[in-house]
Amino acid sequence: MLAALRRIAALVRKELLAVLNDRATRIVLVMPAIMQTLIFGYAATFDLSHVPYAVLDASRSRASAELLAHIDGAALFRRVANLDAVPQIAPLVERGEVLLVLHIPQRLEAGLAAGETVPLQLILDARNSTTAGTAAAYLGTIVERFNAEQRARAGSSAAPPLRIESRAWFNPQLQTRWNFVPALIAGLSMLQTLMLTALSVAREREQGTFDQLLVTPLSPAEIMVGKALPPMLIGLVQATLVLIVARAWFQIPMAGGLGTLYLGLLCFTLAGVGLGLAISALAATMQQAMFAAFVVLMPMMLLSGLATPVANMPAWLQLGTYANPLRFGIDYVRRVYLEGVGLATLWPDLVPLLLMAALTLPLAAWLFRNRLV
Repeated sequence: MLAALRRIAALVRKELLAVLNDRATRIVLVMPAIMQTLIFGYAATFDLSHVPYAVLDASRSRASAELLAHIDGAALFRRVANLDAVPQIAPLVERGEVLLVLHIPQRLEAGLAAGETVPLQLILDARNSTTAGTAAAYLGTIVERFNAEQRARAGSSAAPPLRIESRAWFNPQLQTRWNFVPALIAGLSMLQTLMLTALSVAREREQGTFDQLLVTPLSPAEIMVGKALPPMLIGLVQATLVLIVARAWFQIPMAGGLGTLYLGLLCFTLAGVGLGLAISALAATMQQAMFAAFVVLMPMMLLSGLATPVANMPAWLQLGTYANPLRFGIDYVRRVYLEGVGLATLWPDLVPLLLMAALTLPLAAWLFRNRLV
């Protein structure tokens, strides 16, 4: 028994030394864990750090000024616009400049003086239902505090003088799946595209068929294009399957056009293919390619806005999301699917995707040529 334990201990020691003596393996064991823990800690949060909002104050009275002082006094809320007319609301919400708009009616002061209950209209940007619901709950707490002060001042325990009437744009029922499922059209497409592209060249090397491929009449550029097109097609098919499930099973209505959606998905998969080919050109084995793709995908998912809003992240971390094609792909799909906007509005998402494709594809071609030498 003792001899068996010694043999097992010797084998365990040998395996540990084999792992820890390799510098690359030590880095792999330590760095991804630290990096992903930091990203999870900063990015994966549903806490609201600030709520940009606008006010349409038709009352312009002492009571409305007092209510707004309560809201502005809360560190969470930041007023970014004072509106003069109802038509000014839609552009602010559609551009994502505000999370909510508070419409104070003209008869606020008169209604409070008469002891009536006065409705406040709250318009929410519900493209992220969790954030919108949380912001509405915070505002409701502030209004309830204002109501308590009004009742104490009047010496009455009657009904609350102010009542919030909410309207959630782009997601009327504040259902989480309306926000999450359309985002999966881009998220799962990227997962499939990146993994397949990263494995393409590495598989040839590991199976010993890469040299045979080089002696064919195909040039290196043609080989790279041939390796890129199948993952792009499979990624688009994957996106189509998610789209069908969203429409047919979950009954989430699509507001935009299919042509606009697939144009963005094509640019998005092109950027993903460039990144995947760069990984594939560097990896010597399929195991290395899969691990590298996983290490890249995890931060991309966390920093994409898939589950938690980018606006909730620290400012320095938000800067890092500009190098993430998944951030722009998810934003593009959500805006087409839920808002129904056109290309004139979507160019801030398309241009970064095209720039990333223009950078990653030449980089992958350069790495590919240098690995052939």
